[in-house]
Amino acid sequence: MSKWSYQGQDFDNSMIPEGAEGFVYEMQAIIDGKLVRYIGKKNFYSVTKKRFGKKALSSMQDKRAKKYTMQKKLTYLDYYSSNAVLKDAHKAGIEIKRYMLKICFSKMELTYYETKFQFVRGVLESDEFLNGNILGRFYKFK
Repeated sequence: MSKWSYQGQDFDNSMIPEGAEGFVYEMQAIIDGKLVRYIGKKNFYSVTKKRFGKKALSSMQDKRAKKYTMQKKLTYLDYYSSNAVLKDAHKAGIEIKRYMLKICFSKMELTYYETKFQFVRGVLESDEFLNGNILGRFYKFK
């Protein structure tokens, strides 16, 4: 499994800054002899509801109390993009290089920097990039 790279070094969980929401990334792979790239964003964690089991529910005194707990889980480690071409390449065993471009501390900052990197690098104008749109408002030229 390829690791994430940030500022020229392998990134691990201990390097996640306090309060960081996620990061903007670039992935690169050689597919059919051609370099392809993709720019996107990813949260470090996902937060999900986990419902209590029957045993825990039956032992609850206050029936109005919430019947679930929130769980925070690291989700970036095994992430290989939302792009179908990159997902299929990963499943086929093709090496994908994964780079963190910018660590962000809010969802708004994540969206801003993802969009900025996509426009600055011209993802819609280059066949090298797999991005088909930016924010669902700007699309590749045909």
